[in-house]
Amino acid sequence: MLLARILIGAVLLIHVYIFLLETVLFRSRGRKVFRLSDAQVDAMAPAMSNQGCYNGFLAAALAVALLHGEPAVAHAFAVFGLLCVAVAGIWGAATVQKSILYVQTVPAVLALIALFAGI
Repeated sequence: MLLARILIGAVLLIHVYIFLLETVLFRSRGRKVFRLSDAQVDAMAPAMSNQGCYNGFLAAALAVALLHGEPAVAHAFAVFGLLCVAVAGIWGAATVQKSILYVQTVPAVLALIALFAGI
């Protein structure tokens, strides 16, 4: 289960970073990462902040998965969080940018595989 925990931790950290980019860092670092003009940043800031909250919720689910003392509860949160991340990554790749598939979905699926394989 060590590999699964490491991969879950990596997905968690990715989503903490995305949360920060889309909320508190959107007008500075987020603007550069997403390659946006000042006008685009002003128009998109409210929606991105909302989207960032959802990424924060995904990170919270994965944090519960890593920290909860009851194995069944931790497992349920891990599966839920990772499936949500994988689906969100597929949707993001289809609607926004293909690279989202590799940044979000692939790590989440690898973590799910490791989790169900017990490694």
